[in-house]
Amino acid sequence: LLPLYSSISKKKLEPKKEQEAIEHINEVQNEIDRLNEQASEEILKVEQKYNKLCQPFFQKRSELIAKIPNFWVTTFVNHPQVSALLGEEDEEAMHYLTRVEVTEFEDIKSGYRIDFYFDENPYFENKVLSKEFHLNESGDPSSKSTEIKWKSGKDLTKRSSQTQNKTSRKRQHEEPESFFTWFTDHSDAGADELGEVIKDDIWPNPLQYYLVPDMDDEEGEGEEDDDNDDEEEEGLEDIDEEGDEDEGEEDEDDDEGKEGEEDEGEDD
Repeated sequence: LLPLYSSISKKKLEPKKEQEAIEHINEVQNEIDRLNEQASEEILKVEQKYNKLCQPFFQKRSELIAKIPNFWVTTFVNHPQVSALLGEEDEEAMHYLTRVEVTEFEDIKSGYRIDFYFDENPYFENKVLSKEFHLNESGDPSSKSTEIKWKSGKDLTKRSSQTQNKTSRKRQHEEPESFFTWFTDHSDAGADELGEVIKDDIWPNPLQYYLVPDMDDEEGEGEEDDDNDDEEEEGLEDIDEEGDEDEGEEDEDDDEGKEGEEDEGEDD
């Protein structure tokens, strides 16, 4: 095979024939690209259709979720990427979060909006915090969001920056930047990881993260099992020791019996 490949590699088409071959390849490639573009348009139509069909079910799910206290804060805390962005005070504030909604714009590809609904809380006045992501006709991404109306002395984003300044030497141990800074960060709308995680990972099925088992509970159960195992082993050891003692007593009785028989024999 190697000589065959080497002989092929040495062959060269005449410039005219090579140019003709390149033109034909380009024609075929244009057909492939046209079909791919057509497929993208068809896929978009299907996504739009099923996105509309899903809306009543999303609404029903939201109504059911509202019956479970702390559903959304538990879901976010259990999500590995989102939990890394939640400081202690963020988590306290998120306990007032009652509903999350993700709305994709009608043509889907132009963007989406995430809405966070809050009960009355000690941190800010807003009932709803939203962030929108847009893609204009030229494909340039942008984002905009609700201005958070913080109550006096409760701005978690400022506390976060102050904490970072005070503990700059111990940066590896500091609290993460406040989750709420996400609403003011529009520096790179095309690479907004948190928005994508909420839209594509959490929103389709938040229940899977709500139901993630509590690791502390699992560790507690494991410790209880270990304690039970230790108790069972100790019980077995006690039984073995008692058995050994009984055997020792039996051996002593046998020895005394033998000695008695020997004495009787001598008397005879």
